Amino acid sequence: MTDTVNILTDDTPAHVPAQAVQAAIASRIASLRKQRGLSFDQFAAICGVSKGMLVQIEQGKANPSIGTLCRIASGLGVSVAELVEVAESEDRLVRVVSQAEAPTLWTGPHGGAARLLIGSDGPEMLEHWMWELHPGERFQAHAHPAGTQELFHVLEGELLLELRGSRFKIGKGSSAHARTDCDHAYACAGKKKLRFTMVVLEPGRDRRLTSKTV
Repeated sequence: MTDTVNILTDDTPAHVPAQAVQAAIASRIASLRKQRGLSFDQFAAICGVSKGMLVQIEQGKANPSIGTLCRIASGLGVSVAELVEVAESEDRLVRVVSQAEAPTLWTGPHGGAARLLIGSDGPEMLEHWMWELHPGERFQAHAHPAGTQELFHVLEGELLLELRGSRFKIGKGSSAHARTDCDHAYACAGKKKLRFTMVVLEPGRDRRLTSKTV
């Protein structure tokens, strides 16, 4: 997911404290970068994120946008969920994320929010999101990798889905499927609050970075 709004702000209505998520992101990115023996210059070139931003993220001084997290995760060959997961489970056969552990990764100007309920490990990325958009709120996303698909189910209100120059309204109780390897956006179409769930499937990709070998 990409956006133009930084995440993890102090006023984010997250179930997980913003500081805990930010600390987890900083620790995981730093650990993965060092495991692969990458300098910040090399890491920046691979991820398409500036060196200065990467340094600030690892130091816990920057709140990366969802788009930045996606670029970093893609470069590392992991999923976004692996970067933001606060609570870890030793049993990888079944992993349970409680309501309190699901981080909020975006907040809108009028109180909307996007929570990553759960996600798979990389390199194939499967994510389940809960979105809430209030009247007047819109989330702009850039194109995902080729073949990415999203499933939507509207629980409340009306979703306006914009992609490839077209606009589609999805009402309460309805579902939709879309290919989102193009620029797209989600918006609250009516005067009532919008709530919808979204499942994202990003096709498997080779891990772009590997540990150094002697």
